[in-house]
Amino acid sequence: MLTEPTEVMPRSRSLWLEAGRQLLRSKKGMTCLVIILLLYGAGMFAPIVAPYHYDEQNWDQTLQSPSLDHPLGTDRLGRDMLSRIIYGIRTTVIITIAAMVAGGLLLGIALGLISGYFSRWVDSAIMRVGEVFLAFPDILLVILIAATLKPRVLDFARNLEASTGIGGIVQSGVADYLVVFGALAIVSWVGMARVVRGQVFSIKQNQYVLAARALGASHFRIIARHIFPNLLPQVVVMVSIGMGSIAGAEVALSWLGIGVQPPVPSLGLMIFENGSIAILRSTPYLVFFPVITVAIIIFAFNLLGDALNDALNPKAR
Repeated sequence: MLTEPTEVMPRSRSLWLEAGRQLLRSKKGMTCLVIILLLYGAGMFAPIVAPYHYDEQNWDQTLQSPSLDHPLGTDRLGRDMLSRIIYGIRTTVIITIAAMVAGGLLLGIALGLISGYFSRWVDSAIMRVGEVFLAFPDILLVILIAATLKPRVLDFARNLEASTGIGGIVQSGVADYLVVFGALAIVSWVGMARVVRGQVFSIKQNQYVLAARALGASHFRIIARHIFPNLLPQVVVMVSIGMGSIAGAEVALSWLGIGVQPPVPSLGLMIFENGSIAILRSTPYLVFFPVITVAIIIFAFNLLGDALNDALNPKAR
């Protein structure tokens, strides 16, 4: 009597164990992973890690060069740059994780699975919508969406404050966070969906999937038990690379003035505020440190994606 095959699960476990060993042996991968954990950890625990509050001003110490009291110096309002950069990383953490979870993972994986598994008109409909998004440059489309949504979201937040008596919703930056990660989520699903769709086309032709279908397994069981586990290596690599792209897009939006707004700190906003020639000549550290932080985040995510691809791809070993 035939039974539904389950050999994919032990093989999947052995793949992850071997990939973990490969990643631990990769100096490049482990270095980037440690850097990301340190930066994102500092951002998540910013109120504890940062030596000062991001908006704490000291007019007696304006535009101070890096020193023991202020390792990265102070800005024109006497605010500690190290603290502002840490809080700026917190903004990046919130937006990148929210955008990746909402767009790349939930929308991208779900639509890619549906498109690749059911094919035919379902695939055509989803892919045509994706092609509409791909017809525009990513950053331009994000800017258009964010600029269109922001006034409406801010009006809704102000009306909510007035009707409920809850203050500080706009000032805390919650509305800005929603606009930025919402715009990024709307755009970021397409790449993930296309990768997942291509993998599903290949996986669903394997013998264990055909056998499960012949034994009467439901679509949900086939997708959840036999197809999705085999997608995870590619998804992990895409997430790592995508996080760097989203971080760069968030900085670009804030730099253009349609992202997170003051008083909430953002790395892009710091670069925008200190990007004049006069500041570059007199106090270049005001631009240098935020730029270096952004570059390290993006570079670390990209290199970690390469290391994960090497670890999870048996042909690359």
